[in-house]
Amino acid sequence: MENGDKHRAPKNRTLTLAPLEHRRLVDSLLRPPLPSKPASLVDQIVCADSLSLIATLPRAFVDLLILDPPYNLTKQFGAERFREMSLAEYESWVESWFVNLLPLLKPTASLYVCGDWKSSAAVQRVLDRHVVVRNRITWEREKGRGAKFNWKNASEDIWFATVSNDYVFNVEAVKLKRKVIAPYRVDGQPKDWEDSPDGQFRLTHPSNLWTDLTIPFWSMPENTDHPTQKPEKLLAKILLASSREGDFVFDPFLGSGTTAVVARKLERHFFGIEMDESYACLALKRVELANDDCSIQGYAGGVFWERNTLNAQPKEVAPVIKEHPMLLETPT
Repeated sequence: MENGDKHRAPKNRTLTLAPLEHRRLVDSLLRPPLPSKPASLVDQIVCADSLSLIATLPRAFVDLLILDPPYNLTKQFGAERFREMSLAEYESWVESWFVNLLPLLKPTASLYVCGDWKSSAAVQRVLDRHVVVRNRITWEREKGRGAKFNWKNASEDIWFATVSNDYVFNVEAVKLKRKVIAPYRVDGQPKDWEDSPDGQFRLTHPSNLWTDLTIPFWSMPENTDHPTQKPEKLLAKILLASSREGDFVFDPFLGSGTTAVVARKLERHFFGIEMDESYACLALKRVELANDDCSIQGYAGGVFWERNTLNAQPKEVAPVIKEHPMLLETPT
């Protein structure tokens, strides 16, 4: 809920939740016990402890699983507090709930698991035991405090894995548009790059090193007060690469709702679980706003752009949200 004792500058665009909004949205949250059919979970946000619900969810309904669990750090998340533990304990904790997620995945499903340097090794070991690990993405988290006696932590990991060798990867949907530093021509014509009024650009294949992301901050309309919010652009890369329009994306650690918001903007369907009621309501508010504004900072014209190329990016229009095939079922 909106923090009344926090002074914000006049141009601060951080998205907050007023008490009246909280009261309006709270009744739209699902609560346990949940319906048994996947159709009843489409585009829904549940307020509950996800670890207690996983075993009750339908089987084989998820096309793409997004996992952003608490890292192995002592940190406050709304009313809840996560406490750091030994690496072995953290690995056991991840294993304890991860195995219960596996029956929810389709045989063609992909999954992405976030972590930092302290938790990443434990995450990899758990994944190696149960799924096919495809890659480790390292993304630059350029925002953060410096350190006097250590290297500044300026990156995080995302493990990419699949249930099987039959999976979706849309490489053309996640190419990066970069400025050409040394434009090369053949017979006077650009070779593998575009000469436009806004500059010289080249489409490049996506790598596992992401340096084009901006952590949400006070002047960005997607920013919230959630302590570990991921950029919408980051989720857009994952959803476009590893799902199709109309697919079902599940996030059991939803936080402020970025996965749900990006799914709505990119015509996917979502199901999210968040323990903290205020964050869950904030997620609902963000999904509502996404109905009228499908823009994603740094993604425009069907491509991802480097940082600091905003002026060259075309504008996007709102999509028409397509009906999910599961909605044709009769919910119980």
